[in-house]
Amino acid sequence: MEDHGHSTTADPASAAPVLTLDKITKTFPGVKALDGVCLDLYPGQVTALIGENGAGKSTVVKTLTGIYQPDGGQILLDGHPVPFATPQDAADAGVTAIHQETVLFDELTVAENVFIGHAPKSRFGLINTRAMHDRTGEILGSIGAQIDPGVKLKDLGIASRHLVAIARALSVEARVVIMDEPTAALSQKEIEELYELVDTLKAQGKAILFISHKFDEIFRIADRYTVFRDGQLVGAGQMIGVAEEDLVQMMVGRSVDQLFPKSRAEIGEEILTVAGYSHPTEFEDINFSLRRGEILGFYGLVGAGRSEFMQSLIGITKPSKGAIRIDGDVRVIRSPAAAIKAGIVYVPEDRGKQGAILDMPIFQNVTLPSLHMTSRNGFIQLAEELALARQYTERLDLRAASLDTNVGALSGGNQQKVVIAKWLATKPRVIILDEPTKGIDIGSKAAVHGFMSELAAQGLSVILVSSEIPEILGMSDRVIVMREGRIAAELDGDNLQPETLVRHAVGISVEGEAA
Repeated sequence: MEDHGHSTTADPASAAPVLTLDKITKTFPGVKALDGVCLDLYPGQVTALIGENGAGKSTVVKTLTGIYQPDGGQILLDGHPVPFATPQDAADAGVTAIHQETVLFDELTVAENVFIGHAPKSRFGLINTRAMHDRTGEILGSIGAQIDPGVKLKDLGIASRHLVAIARALSVEARVVIMDEPTAALSQKEIEELYELVDTLKAQGKAILFISHKFDEIFRIADRYTVFRDGQLVGAGQMIGVAEEDLVQMMVGRSVDQLFPKSRAEIGEEILTVAGYSHPTEFEDINFSLRRGEILGFYGLVGAGRSEFMQSLIGITKPSKGAIRIDGDVRVIRSPAAAIKAGIVYVPEDRGKQGAILDMPIFQNVTLPSLHMTSRNGFIQLAEELALARQYTERLDLRAASLDTNVGALSGGNQQKVVIAKWLATKPRVIILDEPTKGIDIGSKAAVHGFMSELAAQGLSVILVSSEIPEILGMSDRVIVMREGRIAAELDGDNLQPETLVRHAVGISVEGEAA
């Protein structure tokens, strides 16, 4: 197996790197997204970039494509430092990215879509339609796509549209091709065709950065691996010498610490039962139960369908089939108001857009869903509103000058406390916390974890959706792992190990059984 350090020199048998990230650092307010990371991309080779959610993969892609500029370190092209001050700089250097969500235009032809924004010009400065058509045909031919450059995009199927998006990425004379979760929405047949395309690009000498959480894909097409964890490089080497277990250990590589003050709660009777819950595109056949005083964790990687499922539980999206029972009685939940009435509340991941009204004061945010409790004859009683807000913000140890302070003026951790207080004031039976500590400091995380534990001890049932393995393991009594819209595993006791969670989340068999 290769050593897990980093070297900017290629193996003697291979060429020098086309592109190198050398000690790149990128910091956002309160978060060090990249901490001195290194990455080499070699001609004619696929390098897999591997890591959990939040490891820094997306930040690397945006740095390579000129969307972000690093705070420290340098990018080297053929061994020479290059500044990618804009996406155009990166494109001019031959760096291109194939995104699943590439915007295409139905009413334009294939050639017009491929060259939009950089069409070849005649000597009079007009678009050279013939040259554009011919060049599009050459690019499509180079990736084995039998598509007429003159046909309108709206007349093509999904698979052909994907090939047009790839041709568009390759229209800039690419030397480095970044594929970020490229198979997320493809059928198995289309995935096999993508593998063939990767082989073609390798044969053309292009350096490929392949980002995927699907280990079968990584082992199928990658020549090299680079593993990030918490914005740092933790391993790099050749795929030929590494095992799945090694990569999982590098991805996880940490133990549960004292950030998670989980106290023992008495787990009682079943409160919530979900049976056969399905949605046409987001999730399928979800079955589980939740007991009084239990913290049930939901773990999965990006695209696993966790948040989409939770939003259907509270009536934001409609399931195609399935049933919810609360205390054994079937409940039909078609709106958030119906969910609140049934005793289910949801603290969303994006507290700024979905969880709080930032331009309103703390006390009005907290009491918003509970105005019936602070009103008489249709008039809000200010004293009662302030008392209710004070009761729940004090329980969460909210730090603010006064309850009149606008939520937008608070720190991320205190904003999260306001959102949680708002829903606790409705006196729910079940509270769903979706990434409750995302983007908040360590001290606030510990406070949220402590309060979560206190809620369970008081008999509230908690569903914790989190991408952070230490948080899931430190706070959950049981964990459900989701992958590609389905439940991949339900784990408790001795099975609650970091490696086990990751293996189920990425689809690696565990102890000889299918994950």
